Amino acid sequence: LQEVGEPFKEEKAVAKYLRFNCPTKSTNMMGHRVDYFIASKAVDCLLDSKWAKAKKGEEALFTTRESVVDYCNRLLKKQFFHRALKVMKMKPDKDTKKEKEKGKAESGKEEEKKSKKESGKDEKSKKEKEKKKDGEKEECKKDETPGTPKKKETKRKFKLEPHEDQLFLDGNEVYVWIYDPVHFKTFAMGLVLVIAVIAATLFPLWPAEMRVGVYYLSVGAGCFVASILLLAVARCILFLIIWLITGGRHHFWFLPNLTADVGFIDSFRPLYTHEYKGPKADSKKEEKSESKKQQKYDSEEKSDSEKKEEEDGKTEATRNLGTEGSGGERHSDTDSDRREDDRSQHSSGNGNDFEMITKEELEQQTDEGDCEEEEEEDRESRPSHEKS
Repeated sequence: LQEVGEPFKEEKAVAKYLRFNCPTKSTNMMGHRVDYFIASKAVDCLLDSKWAKAKKGEEALFTTRESVVDYCNRLLKKQFFHRALKVMKMKPDKDTKKEKEKGKAESGKEEEKKSKKESGKDEKSKKEKEKKKDGEKEECKKDETPGTPKKKETKRKFKLEPHEDQLFLDGNEVYVWIYDPVHFKTFAMGLVLVIAVIAATLFPLWPAEMRVGVYYLSVGAGCFVASILLLAVARCILFLIIWLITGGRHHFWFLPNLTADVGFIDSFRPLYTHEYKGPKADSKKEEKSESKKQQKYDSEEKSDSEKKEEEDGKTEATRNLGTEGSGGERHSDTDSDRREDDRSQHSSGNGNDFEMITKEELEQQTDEGDCEEEEEEDRESRPSHEKS
Protein backbone atom coordinates (compact mmCIF):
# COMPACT_ATOMS: atom_id res chain seq x y z
CA LEU A 1 0.00 0.00 0.00
CA GLN A 2 1.21 3.44 -0.98
CA GLU A 3 1.13 6.12 1.67
CA VAL A 4 -1.30 8.90 0.95
CA GLY A 5 0.21 12.33 1.52
CA GLU A 6 -1.47 15.62 2.25
CA PRO A 7 -3.39 17.27 -0.59
CA PHE A 8 -1.72 20.02 -2.57
CA LYS A 9 -3.14 23.51 -3.06
CA GLU A 10 -4.18 22.69 -6.60
CA GLU A 11 -6.02 19.56 -5.44
CA LYS A 12 -7.80 21.54 -2.74
CA ALA A 13 -8.85 24.18 -5.26
CA VAL A 14 -10.18 21.54 -7.67
CA ALA A 15 -12.04 19.74 -4.87
CA LYS A 16 -13.52 23.03 -3.63
CA TYR A 17 -14.67 23.98 -7.13
CA LEU A 18 -16.23 20.54 -7.58
CA ARG A 19 -17.92 20.73 -4.17
CA PHE A 20 -19.72 24.01 -4.86
CA ASN A 21 -20.42 23.64 -8.62
CA CYS A 22 -21.25 19.97 -9.14
CA PRO A 23 -24.97 19.21 -8.51
CA THR A 24 -25.40 17.31 -5.26
CA LYS A 25 -28.24 15.63 -3.37
CA SER A 26 -28.64 14.86 0.33
CA THR A 27 -29.72 11.63 2.02
CA ASN A 28 -29.15 9.56 5.13
CA MET A 29 -26.24 7.13 5.39
CA MET A 30 -25.47 5.11 8.50
CA GLY A 31 -27.61 7.48 10.57
CA HIS A 32 -25.93 10.64 9.28
CA ARG A 33 -27.00 13.30 6.79
CA VAL A 34 -24.63 13.29 3.82
CA ASP A 35 -24.31 14.93 0.39
CA TYR A 36 -23.57 12.79 -2.66
CA PHE A 37 -22.94 13.34 -6.37
CA ILE A 38 -22.85 11.25 -9.56
CA ALA A 39 -19.53 10.57 -11.29
CA SER A 40 -20.59 11.51 -14.83
CA LYS A 41 -21.81 14.94 -13.70
CA ALA A 42 -18.57 15.57 -11.85
CA VAL A 43 -16.55 14.78 -14.99
CA ASP A 44 -18.72 17.16 -17.06
CA CYS A 45 -18.30 19.88 -14.43
CA LEU A 46 -14.47 19.65 -14.45
CA LEU A 47 -14.33 19.63 -18.26
CA ASP A 48 -16.14 23.01 -18.21
CA SER A 49 -13.83 24.51 -15.56
CA LYS A 50 -10.84 26.81 -15.99
CA TRP A 51 -8.41 23.86 -15.63
CA ALA A 52 -9.72 22.43 -18.93
CA LYS A 53 -8.49 25.56 -20.79
CA ALA A 54 -4.84 25.89 -21.77
CA LYS A 55 -2.91 28.92 -20.50
CA LYS A 56 0.06 30.65 -22.09
CA GLY A 57 3.08 28.36 -21.87
CA GLU A 58 1.15 25.70 -19.94
CA GLU A 59 -0.96 22.72 -20.90
CA ALA A 60 -4.52 22.17 -19.74
CA LEU A 61 -4.93 19.92 -16.74
CA PHE A 62 -8.08 18.21 -18.09
CA THR A 63 -8.14 17.36 -21.78
CA THR A 64 -10.21 14.16 -21.92
CA ARG A 65 -12.65 12.32 -19.68
CA GLU A 66 -9.96 9.77 -18.86
CA SER A 67 -7.67 12.47 -17.50
CA VAL A 68 -10.50 13.73 -15.28
CA VAL A 69 -11.14 10.17 -14.00
CA ASP A 70 -7.44 9.72 -13.12
CA TYR A 71 -7.38 13.03 -11.23
CA CYS A 72 -10.59 12.16 -9.34
CA ASN A 73 -8.99 8.86 -8.31
CA ARG A 74 -6.21 10.90 -6.68
CA LEU A 75 -8.85 12.99 -4.84
CA LEU A 76 -10.63 9.84 -3.72
CA LYS A 77 -7.40 8.36 -2.31
CA LYS A 78 -6.81 11.59 -0.39
CA GLN A 79 -10.30 11.17 1.13
CA PHE A 80 -12.13 14.13 -0.33
CA PHE A 81 -15.01 11.72 -1.07
CA HIS A 82 -15.63 7.98 -1.09
CA ARG A 83 -17.63 5.57 -3.19
CA ALA A 84 -21.06 4.40 -2.00
CA LEU A 85 -23.49 1.69 -3.05
CA LYS A 86 -27.19 2.19 -3.69
CA VAL A 87 -29.35 -0.40 -1.92
CA MET A 88 -33.05 -0.39 -2.81
CA LYS A 89 -35.45 -0.69 0.10
CA MET A 90 -37.65 -3.78 -0.15
CA LYS A 91 -41.25 -3.71 0.95
CA PRO A 92 -42.24 -5.97 3.87
CA ASP A 93 -43.70 -9.43 3.16
CA LYS A 94 -47.13 -8.46 4.49
CA ASP A 95 -47.56 -5.72 1.94
CA THR A 96 -46.45 -7.95 -0.92
CA LYS A 97 -48.89 -10.69 0.13
CA LYS A 98 -51.76 -8.20 0.37
CA GLU A 99 -50.96 -6.81 -3.04
CA LYS A 100 -50.88 -10.29 -4.58
CA GLU A 101 -54.25 -11.17 -3.02
CA LYS A 102 -55.75 -7.92 -4.25
CA GLY A 103 -54.40 -8.55 -7.73
CA LYS A 104 -55.91 -12.02 -7.83
CA ALA A 105 -59.29 -10.80 -6.57
CA GLU A 106 -59.34 -7.96 -9.10
CA SER A 107 -58.39 -10.33 -11.95
CA GLY A 108 -61.23 -12.72 -10.96
CA LYS A 109 -63.75 -9.86 -10.85
CA GLU A 110 -62.59 -8.58 -14.21
CA GLU A 111 -63.01 -12.03 -15.79
CA GLU A 112 -66.56 -12.34 -14.41
CA LYS A 113 -67.45 -8.88 -15.68
CA LYS A 114 -66.03 -9.66 -19.11
CA SER A 115 -68.08 -12.87 -19.39
CA LYS A 116 -71.28 -11.04 -18.40
CA LYS A 117 -70.61 -8.19 -20.77
CA GLU A 118 -69.91 -10.54 -23.68
CA SER A 119 -73.22 -12.37 -23.13
CA GLY A 120 -75.28 -9.20 -22.67
CA LYS A 121 -73.66 -6.82 -25.14
CA ASP A 122 -73.84 -9.00 -28.28
CA GLU A 123 -77.23 -7.46 -29.13
CA LYS A 124 -75.99 -3.85 -28.95
CA SER A 125 -75.10 -2.04 -32.14
CA LYS A 126 -71.70 -0.64 -33.18
CA LYS A 127 -72.87 2.95 -32.74
CA GLU A 128 -73.01 2.65 -28.97
CA LYS A 129 -69.45 1.32 -28.88
CA GLU A 130 -68.26 4.22 -31.00
CA LYS A 131 -70.01 6.70 -28.70
CA LYS A 132 -68.32 5.17 -25.68
CA LYS A 133 -64.93 5.36 -27.36
CA ASP A 134 -65.49 9.02 -28.23
CA GLY A 135 -66.47 9.77 -24.64
CA GLU A 136 -63.36 8.06 -23.32
CA LYS A 137 -61.18 10.03 -25.74
CA GLU A 138 -62.74 13.31 -24.58
CA GLU A 139 -62.15 12.40 -20.94
CA CYS A 140 -58.54 11.56 -21.72
CA LYS A 141 -58.12 14.92 -23.42
CA LYS A 142 -59.60 16.68 -20.40
CA ASP A 143 -57.23 14.85 -18.11
CA GLU A 144 -54.28 15.83 -20.30
CA THR A 145 -55.02 19.58 -20.00
CA PRO A 146 -52.25 21.60 -18.29
CA GLY A 147 -54.56 22.82 -15.51
CA THR A 148 -55.36 19.30 -14.23
CA PRO A 149 -52.98 17.86 -11.60
CA LYS A 150 -50.98 14.88 -12.75
CA LYS A 151 -50.67 11.69 -10.81
CA LYS A 152 -47.60 11.47 -8.62
CA GLU A 153 -44.95 9.10 -9.87
CA THR A 154 -43.94 6.53 -7.32
CA LYS A 155 -40.18 6.71 -6.70
CA ARG A 156 -38.36 3.73 -5.33
CA LYS A 157 -36.58 4.52 -2.06
CA PHE A 158 -32.99 3.55 -1.53
CA LYS A 159 -30.24 3.84 1.06
CA LEU A 160 -26.47 4.29 0.75
CA GLU A 161 -23.84 1.95 2.09
CA PRO A 162 -20.03 2.07 1.83
CA HIS A 163 -18.64 0.28 -1.21
CA GLU A 164 -15.85 -2.27 -0.96
CA ASP A 165 -14.00 -1.18 -4.12
CA GLN A 166 -12.94 2.44 -3.64
CA LEU A 167 -12.38 3.49 -7.28
CA PHE A 168 -13.63 6.43 -9.33
CA LEU A 169 -15.51 5.23 -12.42
CA ASP A 170 -17.17 7.39 -15.08
CA GLY A 171 -20.89 6.58 -15.07
CA ASN A 172 -23.86 6.53 -12.72
CA GLU A 173 -21.77 5.63 -9.67
CA VAL A 174 -22.53 7.46 -6.42
CA TYR A 175 -19.86 9.24 -4.33
CA VAL A 176 -20.37 10.78 -0.91
CA TRP A 177 -18.60 14.00 0.07
CA ILE A 178 -16.26 14.01 3.05
CA TYR A 179 -14.63 17.36 2.25
CA ASP A 180 -16.90 20.17 3.51
CA PRO A 181 -15.17 23.57 3.25
CA VAL A 182 -16.70 26.81 4.48
CA HIS A 183 -18.14 29.00 1.75
CA PHE A 184 -16.90 32.58 1.48
CA LYS A 185 -20.41 34.03 1.95
CA THR A 186 -20.96 32.22 5.21
CA PHE A 187 -17.52 33.30 6.40
CA ALA A 188 -18.23 36.97 5.56
CA MET A 189 -21.65 36.93 7.22
CA GLY A 190 -20.21 35.38 10.36
CA LEU A 191 -17.44 37.97 10.47
CA VAL A 192 -19.91 40.85 10.14
CA LEU A 193 -22.09 39.38 12.90
CA VAL A 194 -19.12 39.08 15.27
CA ILE A 195 -18.05 42.68 14.60
CA ALA A 196 -21.61 43.93 15.23
CA VAL A 197 -21.82 42.10 18.56
CA ILE A 198 -18.46 43.51 19.69
CA ALA A 199 -19.50 47.05 18.65
CA ALA A 200 -22.79 46.73 20.58
CA THR A 201 -20.98 45.63 23.73
CA LEU A 202 -18.63 48.63 23.44
CA PHE A 203 -21.56 51.08 23.23
CA PRO A 204 -20.60 52.99 26.42
CA LEU A 205 -17.23 53.78 24.88
CA TRP A 206 -18.73 55.42 21.81
CA PRO A 207 -18.59 59.20 21.33
CA ALA A 208 -21.55 61.16 22.72
CA GLU A 209 -22.81 62.28 19.29
CA MET A 210 -22.91 58.69 17.97
CA ARG A 211 -24.77 57.51 21.05
CA VAL A 212 -27.41 60.26 20.70
CA GLY A 213 -27.83 59.49 17.01
CA VAL A 214 -28.25 55.79 17.66
CA TYR A 215 -30.77 56.57 20.41
CA TYR A 216 -32.95 58.67 18.10
CA LEU A 217 -32.67 56.08 15.34
CA SER A 218 -33.81 53.34 17.69
CA VAL A 219 -36.74 55.45 18.95
CA GLY A 220 -37.80 56.26 15.37
CA ALA A 221 -37.60 52.62 14.33
CA GLY A 222 -39.69 51.59 17.35
CA CYS A 223 -42.33 54.23 16.59
CA PHE A 224 -42.49 53.12 12.96
CA VAL A 225 -43.01 49.49 13.90
CA ALA A 226 -45.65 50.45 16.49
CA SER A 227 -47.51 52.63 13.96
CA ILE A 228 -47.63 49.76 11.44
CA LEU A 229 -49.02 47.42 14.09
CA LEU A 230 -51.65 49.98 15.10
CA LEU A 231 -52.63 50.52 11.44
CA ALA A 232 -53.01 46.79 10.96
CA VAL A 233 -55.36 46.56 13.96
CA ALA A 234 -57.29 49.74 13.04
CA ARG A 235 -57.98 48.62 9.45
CA CYS A 236 -59.43 45.35 10.71
CA ILE A 237 -61.67 47.20 13.19
CA LEU A 238 -62.83 49.62 10.45
CA PHE A 239 -63.64 46.76 8.11
CA LEU A 240 -65.62 44.97 10.84
CA ILE A 241 -67.65 48.09 11.72
CA ILE A 242 -68.62 48.80 8.09
CA TRP A 243 -69.40 45.12 7.51
CA LEU A 244 -71.71 44.96 10.54
CA ILE A 245 -73.52 48.24 9.75
CA THR A 246 -74.20 47.30 6.11
CA GLY A 247 -75.06 43.69 6.85
CA GLY A 248 -72.06 42.26 5.02
CA ARG A 249 -72.81 44.07 1.74
CA HIS A 250 -69.93 46.56 1.75
CA HIS A 251 -66.32 45.36 2.04
CA PHE A 252 -64.02 48.33 2.68
CA TRP A 253 -60.29 47.78 3.26
CA PHE A 254 -57.93 50.62 4.19
CA LEU A 255 -54.37 49.86 2.96
CA PRO A 256 -55.25 46.35 1.74
CA ASN A 257 -51.61 45.40 0.98
CA LEU A 258 -50.22 46.50 4.35
CA THR A 259 -49.62 42.94 5.58
CA ALA A 260 -49.23 41.35 2.10
CA ASP A 261 -45.99 39.79 0.88
CA VAL A 262 -44.94 42.74 -1.30
CA GLY A 263 -42.31 45.47 -1.31
CA PHE A 264 -42.20 48.39 1.14
CA ILE A 265 -43.69 50.93 -1.29
CA ASP A 266 -46.26 48.48 -2.70
CA SER A 267 -47.57 47.74 0.79
CA PHE A 268 -49.01 51.30 0.89
CA ARG A 269 -50.64 51.11 -2.57
CA PRO A 270 -53.58 51.32 -3.21
CA LEU A 271 -54.88 53.49 -0.41
CA TYR A 272 -58.21 51.62 -0.10
CA THR A 273 -60.45 49.11 -1.86
CA HIS A 274 -64.24 48.86 -1.82
CA GLU A 275 -66.49 45.99 -2.95
CA TYR A 276 -70.27 45.76 -2.92
CA LYS A 277 -71.54 42.21 -2.46
CA GLY A 278 -75.31 42.60 -2.40
CA PRO A 279 -78.21 41.32 -4.53
CA LYS A 280 -77.85 44.18 -7.01
CA ALA A 281 -74.22 43.34 -7.65
CA ASP A 282 -75.14 39.78 -8.55
CA SER A 283 -77.98 40.95 -10.82
CA LYS A 284 -75.71 43.47 -12.53
CA LYS A 285 -73.12 40.80 -13.19
CA GLU A 286 -75.80 38.52 -14.67
CA GLU A 287 -77.18 41.37 -16.81
CA LYS A 288 -73.73 42.20 -18.12
CA SER A 289 -73.08 38.59 -19.02
CA GLU A 290 -76.49 38.30 -20.71
CA SER A 291 -76.02 41.55 -22.63
CA LYS A 292 -72.65 40.38 -23.89
CA LYS A 293 -74.17 37.09 -25.03
CA GLN A 294 -77.07 38.89 -26.77
CA GLN A 295 -74.68 41.21 -28.57
CA LYS A 296 -72.77 38.23 -29.88
CA TYR A 297 -75.96 36.50 -31.03
CA ASP A 298 -77.29 39.73 -32.62
CA SER A 299 -74.08 40.30 -34.53
CA GLU A 300 -74.23 36.73 -35.83
CA GLU A 301 -77.93 36.98 -36.77
CA LYS A 302 -77.60 40.34 -38.50
CA SER A 303 -75.73 38.92 -41.43
CA ASP A 304 -78.36 36.23 -41.96
CA SER A 305 -81.31 38.64 -41.53
CA GLU A 306 -79.84 41.14 -44.02
CA LYS A 307 -79.59 38.45 -46.65
CA LYS A 308 -83.18 37.36 -46.04
CA GLU A 309 -84.44 40.97 -46.27
CA GLU A 310 -82.74 41.46 -49.63
CA GLU A 311 -84.34 38.31 -51.02
CA ASP A 312 -87.80 39.29 -49.67
CA GLY A 313 -87.50 42.77 -51.20
CA LYS A 314 -86.78 41.31 -54.63
CA THR A 315 -89.79 38.94 -54.45
CA GLU A 316 -92.13 41.73 -53.28
CA ALA A 317 -91.04 44.00 -56.15
CA THR A 318 -91.89 41.31 -58.71
CA ARG A 319 -95.25 40.69 -57.09
CA ASN A 320 -96.19 44.40 -57.06
CA LEU A 321 -95.43 44.72 -60.78
CA GLY A 322 -97.86 41.86 -61.60
CA THR A 323 -100.68 43.10 -59.40
CA GLU A 324 -100.85 46.79 -60.38
CA GLY A 325 -103.61 46.24 -63.03
CA SER A 326 -105.96 44.23 -60.89
CA GLY A 327 -105.38 46.35 -57.84
CA GLY A 328 -107.87 49.10 -58.91
CA GLU A 329 -110.74 46.69 -59.50
CA ARG A 330 -110.12 44.95 -56.19
CA HIS A 331 -110.12 48.24 -54.38
CA SER A 332 -113.41 49.32 -56.03
CA ASP A 333 -115.14 46.07 -55.14
CA THR A 334 -113.97 46.25 -51.60
CA ASP A 335 -115.14 49.91 -51.33
CA SER A 336 -118.64 49.12 -52.57
CA ASP A 337 -118.95 46.18 -50.20
CA ARG A 338 -117.84 48.35 -47.30
CA ARG A 339 -120.44 51.06 -48.16
CA GLU A 340 -123.28 48.53 -48.36
CA ASP A 341 -122.30 47.07 -45.01
CA ASP A 342 -122.29 50.58 -43.49
CA ARG A 343 -125.76 51.33 -44.88
CA SER A 344 -127.21 48.10 -43.55
CA GLN A 345 -125.72 48.79 -40.12
CA HIS A 346 -127.17 52.33 -40.19
CA SER A 347 -130.68 51.13 -41.06
CA SER A 348 -130.67 48.46 -38.38
CA GLY A 349 -129.47 50.99 -35.86
CA ASN A 350 -132.43 53.38 -36.65
CA GLY A 351 -135.05 50.60 -36.24
CA ASN A 352 -136.67 51.05 -39.80
CA ASP A 353 -137.92 47.71 -41.14
CA PHE A 354 -137.04 47.90 -44.84
CA GLU A 355 -134.58 46.19 -47.07
CA MET A 356 -131.82 47.78 -49.03
CA ILE A 357 -132.20 47.33 -52.81
CA THR A 358 -129.35 47.62 -55.22
CA LYS A 359 -129.40 49.49 -58.55
CA GLU A 360 -129.63 46.34 -60.60
CA GLU A 361 -132.75 45.18 -58.72
CA LEU A 362 -134.42 48.62 -59.22
CA GLU A 363 -133.73 48.50 -62.97
CA GLN A 364 -135.15 44.99 -63.16
CA GLN A 365 -138.30 46.11 -61.29
CA THR A 366 -138.79 49.16 -63.56
CA ASP A 367 -138.32 47.01 -66.68
CA GLU A 368 -140.92 44.56 -65.38
CA GLY A 369 -143.38 47.44 -64.65
CA ASP A 370 -142.99 48.87 -68.20
CA CYS A 371 -143.62 45.43 -69.72
CA GLU A 372 -146.83 45.04 -67.69
CA GLU A 373 -148.11 48.51 -68.79
CA GLU A 374 -147.52 47.69 -72.47
CA GLU A 375 -149.41 44.40 -72.09
CA GLU A 376 -152.39 46.23 -70.53
CA GLU A 377 -152.45 48.81 -73.37
CA ASP A 378 -152.39 46.00 -75.91
CA ARG A 379 -155.28 44.30 -74.19
CA GLU A 380 -157.30 47.50 -74.16
CA SER A 381 -156.62 48.20 -77.82
CA ARG A 382 -157.52 44.74 -79.01
CA PRO A 383 -161.27 44.76 -78.09
CA SER A 384 -161.70 48.22 -79.60
CA HIS A 385 -160.31 46.97 -82.91
CA GLU A 386 -162.49 43.89 -82.74
CA LYS A 387 -165.64 46.02 -82.22
CA SER A 388 -164.86 48.13 -85.19
